[in-house]
Amino acid sequence: MMNMKPLHLASLVLTFAAAAFALPASAQLLSPNAPPATSAQPNSLLGAPQPQQPASNGVQPLDRIVAVVNDGVILQSQLNQTMGTVAHQIQASGGQLPPTDVLAKQVLQRLILNQLLVQKARDGGIRVSDDQVDAAVANIAQQNKMSVPQMQAAMQQQGVDYSSFRQQLRDQLLVHALQQQVMQQSAQVSDAEIDNLIASPAFKQGEVHLARILVGLPEGADAKQIAAAQAKADKIESDLKAGKDFATLAVSDSSAPEALDGGDLGWRRVDELPPAVQQIVNSLQPGGITEPLRDASGFTILKLEGKRQPGDKQIVTEYHALHIMIKPTAVLSEQGAKDKIDKLYNEVVNQHADFAALARQDSDDPTTANAGGDMGWFTQDDWGSEVGKMLASMQPGQVTPPFKSPDGAWHIIKLLGTRQADKTQDIERAQARQAIAERKGRQAYEQFLRDIESSAYISIRVPELADANPYSASATAQ
Repeated sequence: MMNMKPLHLASLVLTFAAAAFALPASAQLLSPNAPPATSAQPNSLLGAPQPQQPASNGVQPLDRIVAVVNDGVILQSQLNQTMGTVAHQIQASGGQLPPTDVLAKQVLQRLILNQLLVQKARDGGIRVSDDQVDAAVANIAQQNKMSVPQMQAAMQQQGVDYSSFRQQLRDQLLVHALQQQVMQQSAQVSDAEIDNLIASPAFKQGEVHLARILVGLPEGADAKQIAAAQAKADKIESDLKAGKDFATLAVSDSSAPEALDGGDLGWRRVDELPPAVQQIVNSLQPGGITEPLRDASGFTILKLEGKRQPGDKQIVTEYHALHIMIKPTAVLSEQGAKDKIDKLYNEVVNQHADFAALARQDSDDPTTANAGGDMGWFTQDDWGSEVGKMLASMQPGQVTPPFKSPDGAWHIIKLLGTRQADKTQDIERAQARQAIAERKGRQAYEQFLRDIESSAYISIRVPELADANPYSASATAQ
């Protein structure tokens, strides 16, 4: 029997989200909607999934509702399974586990937020096709160096329900589509904004790697809530100064979406930060922390993990090439398309036919056909990494063998020439545009998260977990 590599359902979902979309931590959430696996419930809240054992009287214990989120529920089994996954991830990264009750609250907070996002996406008409889910499954199998059937067999061996796994992926894709929609609606950037940013001193300051601990406040917090949050933030600051680990305290005390990642915010451009925060961060050395900072979400403590400065001139290789594409259609089969591209390749290479003339006559590429297949000057990966790799190994005048793209079309490319180009200004403007768009999108998405949480009906049914949703004033224990 094949020795299957250990897999963990929720870990795979997170791996897929990070690799395929490079999402912010707030969007890399586990789906709470998949029904529990019948033979893989953890015996311990912090243990890896183990086959569930019957009670001593032979009766299987009943599941219970931990939280009601609008018209959906989160079950104890879902919380247990996700806690086991998160605990495994924390330990695998060398982190220190918080107490079980603290971890339960943090995980439940993540599950609540994710369920709200899935509900919002569905209510907004966002749909994910089976083909999209199939592609996501194939992506994860490839990352784990398995075929899809091998991965299914490994899941079955571990008692993981494959249909539940697919549902988690579908929900993850829904959340990502919703995030993209919200961010893109606020990501319009004008040339004037780009000019202003490039002219600002902050744009030349490079990037900083930050981590965050957030003591959250609900919308419309009263004086008592603000004072309690301030006291908690001051206590965390005191613990940090006494030598406690920032990531450990983030896991146990932060109410931010990235809390279970040790508060890691990743690399941020200095110009993306609010001016007051820029000044504070610039005064820190790597490893330094800020005092609690009051903002719209509550009280924030930042840690500077590292700094890096912008590079010098950006000199890149540009390529000039011609392209012919043959695409299967209702009247041209896949084999017919392959035969046609082979014929064109032979005419170009062996019969020295004019590439541009053939492109005008036969190419199905609407962007280059009328120009004789001329792709213009472009950098290595502008037309995709696979094309870039081929061109980088070619000499001017050479033609690629026919190759097939993921959409089923066949291609040949002739390299005309290369040149070195100073793209510093172009790259600088592209970076500025991206920085502004990301800042606007991130601010819009964070406000969107606060809005959906503050307007949701959230009822925590387990009293000891009642404060698992610190943002929402509507959370109640019953």
